Amino acid sequence: VQLQASGGGSVTSGGSLRLSCAASWRIFSTYDVGWFRQAPGKEREFVAAINENGGTADYLDSVKGRFTISRDNAKNSVYLQMNSLKPEDTAIYHCAATRGYIITRVASRYDFWGQGTLVTVSS
Repeated sequence: VQLQASGGGSVTSGGSLRLSCAASWRIFSTYDVGWFRQAPGKEREFVAAINENGGTADYLDSVKGRFTISRDNAKNSVYLQMNSLKPEDTAIYHCAATRGYIITRVASRYDFWGQGTLVTVSS
């Protein structure tokens, strides 16, 4: 069971990036998936989550209207489209998966984690 996050990079303020989270197992479609980020010297924070069928999503207030989470279960993948990026979005972004009744912002409820992908936004 592995999650592979990719798509990070360096952009200037206002730019866009699309992160991808690919899973190595076929039952990925039965898992809710979340994106979390951790900036240097700060605690990890929830960014966005999507339920197993893609019908429900939740976002951190500061990214609402700028970020969009989506998934393609046929490709065992979840995406985070990030637009209008700001320097405060700079962090290592991780994807994680969990089985639950509702999507959650609580990191400890996620069972599987991918390695992070670094997003750097310069002003």
